[in-house]
Amino acid sequence: MKKPILVIKFGSASITTPNHEIDEAVIANVAVQVAELIKIYNIVLVSSGAVAAGKKKLLHYSGSLSEKKAAAAIGNPLLLQTYAHYFAPFGISIAQSLCERHHFSNRNQFLQLQKTYEELWKSNVIPIANENDVVSNLELKFSDNDELATLIAVGFGAELLLFSTSVPGVLDADGKIIKEFKEMDSAALSVARKEKSAVGLGGMTSKLTFARLATQMGIKAVIFSGRTKEAIIQAVNGETGTVCQPQKINISARNKWLASGSLVRGQLQIDNGASKALQNRHSLLAVGMVKVVKSFEAGEVIEILDMDLQSIAVAKSKIDSKVLEELDNRQNVEIAHADDIVLI
Repeated sequence: MKKPILVIKFGSASITTPNHEIDEAVIANVAVQVAELIKIYNIVLVSSGAVAAGKKKLLHYSGSLSEKKAAAAIGNPLLLQTYAHYFAPFGISIAQSLCERHHFSNRNQFLQLQKTYEELWKSNVIPIANENDVVSNLELKFSDNDELATLIAVGFGAELLLFSTSVPGVLDADGKIIKEFKEMDSAALSVARKEKSAVGLGGMTSKLTFARLATQMGIKAVIFSGRTKEAIIQAVNGETGTVCQPQKINISARNKWLASGSLVRGQLQIDNGASKALQNRHSLLAVGMVKVVKSFEAGEVIEILDMDLQSIAVAKSKIDSKVLEELDNRQNVEIAHADDIVLI
């Protein structure tokens, strides 16, 4: 039987020391636990830490964009060498997977990435994914590795997504761990504290946002501290951190990819009638458009906003926004077919 997929994201603060060096004791502990879990799951690790590992090698590092790219170039091999060293005693090899947005926005490229990972898993090799910081374009970057991990999890149809952080879970106003979210609604998102670690890009808001996307696509997500001895295995079992329960869904793999992996180019606001039509699984017609918020071309993926400017769906557009705005008669003009619309 085909193994289920497990994606584990390690934040910079969870695998580096206070001096911003790779914490080898943590990596060694990760290897021990993953060596057990690989018997059950096909695993992808999404690991931050390259910039943190490399910046100490640069003279007078100040955190500029070019310096971060240089630090990533230095730190990536250091990070991979550390993982390789501690996984080797368990007979597990690791592979580097440097990703960019276009690998997810283009369906054919994404399927190639998927086939590559499947070949690696056949040989007991674990891919370690990270953004290709050295060449990534600022406008097309992932917001952080929380997003990259979520795109991989949703696109590959993972069963479980773990966010290993420097805190024990999502904390309430009294500083106590919230053990479970049965539904990732606006109330759940509002509990996030705004702070983030000194070495990472994302904070709890990022993790909750992407945990919400994962759960909407039927994936259980867990936000936890990965520094204790059995933390990863406990997270898999739902015994630590904050567990975000998945929703029941029934959509195709292609539409999961459309909802998560596509590079959203434009934004379109629609009226309440059109919003209701989408909820009833109808196509999006031009008559329901309020305005083009961000321009797009035919064939590009767009985000659909309701009257409150809240995101309710993504869709593959059949028409250029400029043409759409210039239409004298919008009756019966289809912006996106129902099969190319995914509610979020």
